Amino acid sequence: MTIYMTARFTIRPEAAEKCQAAIQEFTEYIQVNEPGTLLYTSVQETADPTHYLHFFIFTDEAARDLHRKSEGVMRFTSKLYPELTSNGVEFKEYRLVATT
Repeated sequence: MTIYMTARFTIRPEAAEKCQAAIQEFTEYIQVNEPGTLLYTSVQETADPTHYLHFFIFTDEAARDLHRKSEGVMRFTSKLYPELTSNGVEFKEYRLVATT
């Protein structure tokens, strides 16, 4: 069953360049190494550029597990997590209602 998720987080303002480079590297890793990750998109809030939302779709639970345990996630979180505000990362899972 397809899995739809988001990750919402806030970074320290002085870490913007470092975090954006880490996000770019991470999405490139996913594209090459995770065929079961159908979509991984990172967007930055325009009103407050320290706020990010990541939206991702996995083909199934096996694809999500591969992602969670990947070298790419470990490398990404080691760069991103020290730059987060105290709120950390908020993950949510969704079910599809409609799409185009």
